[in-house]
Amino acid sequence: MENVKVIIWGLGAMGGGMADMLLKKKGVDIVGVVGRGSKLGKSMYDYIETPRGDRPDIIIGTPEDVIKEKCADVVLCCTDSFTKNAFDKLKFCLEKKINVISSAEEMAYPQAQSPKEAAELDRIAKENGVSIIGTGINPGLIMDLLVIVMTGCCESVDHITSRRVNSLSPFGPAVMEEQGIGLTPEEFKTKHLSGHVGFAESVRMIADAIGWKLDKMEQSMAPIMTDVDRKSKYGFAKAGNVAGVDMRAKGWVDGQVKIEMEHPQQIEPEQVGVQTGDYVIIKGTPNINMVNSPEVPGGIGTIAMCVNMIPNIINARPGLHTMITLPVPRAIMGDMRDLISPEAKIVK
Repeated sequence: MENVKVIIWGLGAMGGGMADMLLKKKGVDIVGVVGRGSKLGKSMYDYIETPRGDRPDIIIGTPEDVIKEKCADVVLCCTDSFTKNAFDKLKFCLEKKINVISSAEEMAYPQAQSPKEAAELDRIAKENGVSIIGTGINPGLIMDLLVIVMTGCCESVDHITSRRVNSLSPFGPAVMEEQGIGLTPEEFKTKHLSGHVGFAESVRMIADAIGWKLDKMEQSMAPIMTDVDRKSKYGFAKAGNVAGVDMRAKGWVDGQVKIEMEHPQQIEPEQVGVQTGDYVIIKGTPNINMVNSPEVPGGIGTIAMCVNMIPNIINARPGLHTMITLPVPRAIMGDMRDLISPEAKIVK
């Protein structure tokens, strides 16, 4: 069987990290990279940590130059946070009859907020005989799939709390802007910020997975101010300005709050003595109290989730998938080809 052929669309912090991870794996080749602006015409190796060595060079190109019909088994689309913004890129890949894994947060469960786009992506994928999924560390695992898996040992569930205290330091400029890093208190009040993208998707995914009918979902956002200067690779917050956001969400079922999410995230939390961690607290039969501290790092976590889902999305039946419709992800320590059905592979 030919090596698994992968195209990366977007060579920022996440896309570059995926390239580095793929180059360490067996049975997989990067066959193209899509970029824009000053990166066009440059070597992929100019923007990643792995040296080229004796590998063939990969020149960054436009979508039209790089993505041809059935030229790869999967595109890792590392752009955007919102389904509507990513839609045209995803459609382009699917119509070229290539499977897609998107890191856009809303794509983890697009039916939650963009049902029309979700239905259209499902239709396009099925028409072209390929599959698409959105995933990452959160949403995609920590605050939704992991919670769902932990309910598997419960006879009944009365209430769920998912808490993630994490560092934003590994993420790129787009995330820094979405989280308001470096804004003054006055700017924070007037600027429309995305904050954490994914609460609606995680709450709905959990509810649908265990059979709760969600009445409504509400979320809130407050600034995390810093009293010392903080600097990460892609962000800077001066003392007195915004270093992150404290996001909360609640999901109601039958008139009661059944799902609560708490997600304070900031750059360089260790600098001010904040201990990161991931927490799943389930009240039910039995009670569950799972703690992982420090947190699963968001950067490598998202990179690994996208790469490790490659076999699952290639093997999947055509259409739109979520993390609750495919087998759970797992590390790929052997040859990636061993995990893929020959009949499902696009590039034979």
